[in-house]
Amino acid sequence: MRLEIETVLDYDFAGSADVLLALEAAEMHDQHVLEQSLMVEGAGPVSTLGGGSAVGRRAWTRAGGGRMTLRYHAAVEVERIAPDLSGLRKSPLPDLPESVLPFIWPSRYCEADRFGGFVEGHFPGLEGGVLVQALVQWVRDNLRYVSGSSDATTSAVDSFVTQQGVCRDYAHLTAALIRACDIPARLVSVYALDLDPPDFHAVVEVWLDGAWHLVDATGLAPIETMVRIAVGRDATDIAFMTVFGSAVLNRQAIRVKRL
Repeated sequence: MRLEIETVLDYDFAGSADVLLALEAAEMHDQHVLEQSLMVEGAGPVSTLGGGSAVGRRAWTRAGGGRMTLRYHAAVEVERIAPDLSGLRKSPLPDLPESVLPFIWPSRYCEADRFGGFVEGHFPGLEGGVLVQALVQWVRDNLRYVSGSSDATTSAVDSFVTQQGVCRDYAHLTAALIRACDIPARLVSVYALDLDPPDFHAVVEVWLDGAWHLVDATGLAPIETMVRIAVGRDATDIAFMTVFGSAVLNRQAIRVKRL
């Protein structure tokens, strides 16, 4: 499946500020970037660096104050089918690659150490991919998707208590529950076809049988149409734009279509 991605971000800056971007589609085994371009108006030169955990590519620029507009375009070939996790096993902890280890630990927004008792009490006897499927389904069944119901400080525990949130919150809670089972889970920012309204989307990848597999508790977009951008421990690591200063959003537009 070939997808075209168009992203426009328009901000006003009160003064000079460094800006870290994570907008570009990642080159991976199941998605291939055919072409892409990132244009920035109203800011300094763009310098790129490798993405975290060898996924994606981040870029620095510096806003000088005033208006900054970013335009990203890409064509990406996605070759992926939705995974059947039921036959996949949990990888023994000593077998985990070093790059995977950070994703079994609690993080600022995924307090995995707070959910051990809940998982043991509600999902007895389940293991591996079957357990992961049950946890993803629990989040889907018990959270309500409510726009504006959370903010940048909302954590997995907060979402568990309020039982509502947006994709970021679904992903945090899903990852925290999976990590509570000593199964690695990481947050992933993606572009997705047929997402309504079009936006950046947050999902989860889980490490089973020696590989990463995408899951999405929101069910808002097909796994096979997602284009990964960046991965990390939680939303802090995968933000599409981090401003070291002050900025006001004027407009954001994201379009993903099938070619």
